[in-house]
Amino acid sequence: MSSWTLYDYLPSGNGYKCRLAMHQLGKPFRLVQKDIVAGMTRTPEFLALNANGRIPLLDLGDGRRLAESNAILLFVAEGSPLVPADPWERAQVYQWLFFEQYSHEPNVATPRFWLQHVPEEKIDRVQLAKKQDLGRAALGVMDRHLSTRTFFVGERYTVADIALYAYTHVADEGGLDLAPFPAVLRWLARVKEQPRHVTITYLG
Repeated sequence: MSSWTLYDYLPSGNGYKCRLAMHQLGKPFRLVQKDIVAGMTRTPEFLALNANGRIPLLDLGDGRRLAESNAILLFVAEGSPLVPADPWERAQVYQWLFFEQYSHEPNVATPRFWLQHVPEEKIDRVQLAKKQDLGRAALGVMDRHLSTRTFFVGERYTVADIALYAYTHVADEGGLDLAPFPAVLRWLARVKEQPRHVTITYLG
């Protein structure tokens, strides 16, 4: 286990999911930071590790490497309470992980990246507004679901919560006000109260 290496970029919510889960599960790992803005994941050396040129990337130290944040999340949490054993609850977790990558992350994380890393004069304001509208729609789906629930699946904390927390709790950095989503705000507070919670700047 101690031979695990996570290639990551600290501001990334996708990387944060993995760091948060591994910390909460007590799984040690070595962190190697790769600045995506500086192109450090597009070098021949990194592309030899992950042909897709993206972080996070988990290297197990035995020749095996795993990319895609939610795949890493499921792998590190396998056999723990964070991944339900019941097939129906597990399918619901998968449902929210797919929602996160298809409807949530592209429209909550992307405005944040543009506003934090792209020069203001180069931001396409029309596209930004469209992304933010889609982000609000995704947050609305979450808010309606959470209005009668404590967590996303089975009334307990799972990897579905970790995946959706990562970019939601910093949505304001992408110009998305969370005040219209009170159930989401209450849920964010519950996630933050979970044992061994760490912030997005946690180094591992």
